[in-house]
Amino acid sequence: MAQPEPVESFEARAVARSFGENAAAYDKARPGYPPRMIQAVVAQAPGPAVLDVGIGTGIAAVQLRAAGARVSGVEVDARMAELARAKGFPVDVARFEDWDPAGRRFDAVTAAQTWHWIDPAGGAAAAARALVPGGLLALWWNVYQPPAPLAARFAAVYKSIDTGLPFTPYDGDPLAGYDHIAALVTGGLAAAGRFGSMVRADTSWTIPYTTAEWLAFVPTTGGHSRMAPAAQAAVLDGLGRVVDDAGGSFTLDVTTVLLTARRV
Repeated sequence: MAQPEPVESFEARAVARSFGENAAAYDKARPGYPPRMIQAVVAQAPGPAVLDVGIGTGIAAVQLRAAGARVSGVEVDARMAELARAKGFPVDVARFEDWDPAGRRFDAVTAAQTWHWIDPAGGAAAAARALVPGGLLALWWNVYQPPAPLAARFAAVYKSIDTGLPFTPYDGDPLAGYDHIAALVTGGLAAAGRFGSMVRADTSWTIPYTTAEWLAFVPTTGGHSRMAPAAQAAVLDGLGRVVDDAGGSFTLDVTTVLLTARRV
């Protein structure tokens, strides 16, 4: 996307819960994360116990488990949690800021494509309660950038339709909003007073998409499930024509932004 979901989206929790409206489609269409980054996160934790915040359907958790972690989850949406449990993960359904670890402690707290839905200060305080001393907080997001000619045409599709979205996808610098998110995370960590300095690392990679695969992915992104059905249908029709005109496939550039800090 040209921008992430609105950076103050932790104040719009209804949007966060909308991802569970078609949890199976979300699970099938959403990409994972760079394996080398996942392996690095697990290697930096002082032990294998990981709490995945906003575990969703378990997409990141499956990768963390494959890298050697023992993963539990917290998820605000019971529909998403059901799919993660089916993959073998214990999941508590709760708002993370209010979640009670009940004496449990973890070597790492992770959040994949999730932390912008969480109050920065409340989330940092909850993570500090859950982590062992020296434990790792690791937050990451996939930032999507189609090739420039397609991005311009995608943005034009959205601009031609009354989508109700507060931003125009694919219009502008896709990483710019994540600088603001990083600043919010830094402020939250400072407020918690239990973390060392935050470190940012970006990983670049690519994903090939056909028209059908792209049209399956787009509705799983922020705000799309809340569009009027006619508006969503018009968006998907327009985006599909753009990809078809480009030969029916394209390669999506992805930057995975990773923010880490260690509990003191």
